[in-house]
This record gives sequence, structure tokens and C-alpha cells, in this order.
Amino acid sequence: MRQPYSMVLFAGAVLHAGASISLGQQPNLATQREAMKKLGFLVGTWSGEAKVNPGPTEMKLTQTEKVELKLDGTVMLVEGTGRNPSGEIAFQALATIAYDEATSTYRFRAYSGGRYLDTELHVSANGFSWGFEGGPTKITNSMEVNSKGEWAETTQMTAGNSPPRTLVEMLLHRVP
Repeated sequence: MRQPYSMVLFAGAVLHAGASISLGQQPNLATQREAMKKLGFLVGTWSGEAKVNPGPTEMKLTQTEKVELKLDGTVMLVEGTGRNPSGEIAFQALATIAYDEATSTYRFRAYSGGRYLDTELHVSANGFSWGFEGGPTKITNSMEVNSKGEWAETTQMTAGNSPPRTLVEMLLHRVP
């Protein structure tokens, strides 16, 4: 009796074959790894306070971000968990960051609460930014590791001509 492929192995094989056929070129893994090194300072576990203000009241959470390089350094995995003061999970997100050598851009794909986002990530010397627009609403996110070595991140929303409103502020410290 023949052994069935595992779903992950099968999906990987199909992805590899399909990409090779459709693109007609092999990816340059060295280029991708080198590009991802620009974000290597994020690898590790970070934790601290997050203020979330989606509406009339502000929530304070203990936010943890676990950052790992995967697939031989070509993909960064970021897992965020926010806990309320009683320790219950109030927020979870999972994101990947990868370098697209064909367009020389970083791609940010994030998942949370049954929704997902796929957008370009702009990398700076000590952080990143991303954003998107949906109708009259514009979301911008900026993150940097500040001079104290803290992960400082802010997400803002602008609706129409109104001034930007801060939705999320995080100040995290590296966990040893």
C-alpha cells in the first residue's frame, strides 16, 4: 500500500513545481537572505505595554511579539499576542515578511481575527512602515527600535479630511 504525502510536503512540492514552471526562473535565495538580514535586529521575543484605542475607550494590554527567521532566513515570522490585565488573550496576529527579488520590495502579510492584509513593507535602518487605504480610510503603521533599544510602534487611521487618530501604541523591550 502506498503511503500518502503529508499535506505540507504535498503543498510544498506543488508550490515549487508551479513556481518554477510559471516564472521560468529560479529564485536567488542568497539575494533574499541578504535582504532579510536588514530586519535581523528584530529576531527574538519582545514584550511590553500596548495601548489600543479602536473606539471610545482605550484598552491596555501586555503585548508580546515573537520574531523568528524561517526557511533558511528567507521569511520572517512574527507572532503577536496581547493580553488584558487579567491575563486573557485579547488580541492575536501572525505575520510573514519576505523579500520579493523580482520587484525589489518587501511583502508584509498579516492575519488576525479571520482577516488578512497583504501590503508592501518599507524597511529603514532601525525599523519598518506599512499602510493601506480602503475607501476614504487610510491606515499607516510605523515601527522603530529607538535609541533605548525599545520596539516603538504606532498605528494611525485617517478618515477623509479628519486628522489622524492613533489606534495602537506599543513600547516593547527585548526579553532575554
